[in-house]
Amino acid sequence: MMPADNHTFFAPVTYILTGIPGTEESHVWIAIPFCLMYVTTLYGNFLLLFIILTEQSLHEPMYLFVSMLATADLLLSTTTVPKMLAVFWFRAREISFASCLTQMFFIHASFIAESAILLAMAFDRYVAICDPLRYTTWLTKSVIGKIGLAVVTRSFCIIFPLIFLVKQLKFCRTNLLPHNYCDYMGVARLACDDITVSVWYGVAVAILAIGLDAVLIALSYGLILRAVFRIPSKDARLKALRTCGSHVCVILMFYMPGFFSFFAHRFGHIIPGYILILLANLYVLIPPMFNPIVYAVTTKEILKRVINLFYRCCSRSFLLSPRRQQKMLWDLEIKARFSLEL
Repeated sequence: MMPADNHTFFAPVTYILTGIPGTEESHVWIAIPFCLMYVTTLYGNFLLLFIILTEQSLHEPMYLFVSMLATADLLLSTTTVPKMLAVFWFRAREISFASCLTQMFFIHASFIAESAILLAMAFDRYVAICDPLRYTTWLTKSVIGKIGLAVVTRSFCIIFPLIFLVKQLKFCRTNLLPHNYCDYMGVARLACDDITVSVWYGVAVAILAIGLDAVLIALSYGLILRAVFRIPSKDARLKALRTCGSHVCVILMFYMPGFFSFFAHRFGHIIPGYILILLANLYVLIPPMFNPIVYAVTTKEILKRVINLFYRCCSRSFLLSPRRQQKMLWDLEIKARFSLEL
């Protein structure tokens, strides 16, 4: 896309977010499920972080990685959803260029970070199942801290050039951004410069960063499944599969909307714009909401502590006697154990 000679270039001061074009009359109603999903995301991830950080027994590699994932989920959703709701409900559509770049940076950096965390979690499960004797010596707290630092550094180094490329673009068209948050390609398409470099850098990031992470995760779980089916004990096999099942669900919820949205934006020109934007909203709404639910329901240790916390809140509210409190706690633990066995 080359600029014409008679175009007047300008540095955008603000952008106008249009929301989801073609659905303006339904914006108020669309925002309701978005708001409910965001509240669920906040409550679930903060609860998960509180339980993991306050329970000393959960300061193990698997749960520390879960806490990292919850932090990335909170950052991803909080960066986008409040402004999205403001656009839908209060028509607060203006966003400054600096705020737009900041939002864009944190959206894409969070996405890259989550991908790296999921890869680290796959490695954690691989070591725990395929080489359990070295688990405690390989995945120490020091190593996990270095992995967390590497995740942050990698995300910054990959996404910063995107922001630099956008800042170098010259704009001569409208400042109307047909989206409900600042997406990289959405902003780049408003430029009058040739954005070939920007497009191919985005493709390279998708293939070499996100795609490579997905391939390594698939390889890890292939090796895990091979090791699991070699275990002679049926109960041990089921326990291992149950543990990995929650991770696989989280991985699919993360990668499928993200990849579909990425390729639809770049190659799906026949798809209506409002569908593309709705798909783009999936990977900032669905994974952050469902991740804590999946881990709370499928992980026995986390589920037990969620039940204990819920029970304490209920007992304080209703002022139950200690004997009645103990009986309720036993009943909840029995139900939780029964549901996990199923």
